[in-house]
Amino acid sequence: MGHIILRVTIKLLFAPIILFAFYVQFHGDYGPGGGFQAGVILAVAFVLHALGFGVDATKKVVPPTILPAVMAVGVLIYGGTGVWTLLLGGNFLDYDVIDPTSHHNAGQHLGILLVEGGVGLAVASTMLLIFYVFSSREAEPQDDAW
Repeated sequence: MGHIILRVTIKLLFAPIILFAFYVQFHGDYGPGGGFQAGVILAVAFVLHALGFGVDATKKVVPPTILPAVMAVGVLIYGGTGVWTLLLGGNFLDYDVIDPTSHHNAGQHLGILLVEGGVGLAVASTMLLIFYVFSSREAEPQDDAW
């Protein structure tokens, strides 16, 4: 399946795309980027893999059965961070209460890192599951098939 040049190119690009997704994920605290963009980039790496090696091969790497659980974990990390700040006496997602004595805004950085990580997990798993659903769709019958 697929052309050899396409498959070699995908093999060369797969790891750098994932590395770029992690760069965008962890750089989102200091500049443009963050969980949503990183999640989409991470999902693109696996979509590209599926286009070159087939959806079944990609489903062996990332089974569709674990994706809803990963989505839920991402949402729980996001919401759990907010509940954590509520339990510490602040507002929902008020990161300053995580480490109020820090002079370097450590609470802000930790809170944003957790929330963006949760968003990244939820977005990547959602995008990949949407791709799996669309790619496994049956072809619609033609008018002359009736």
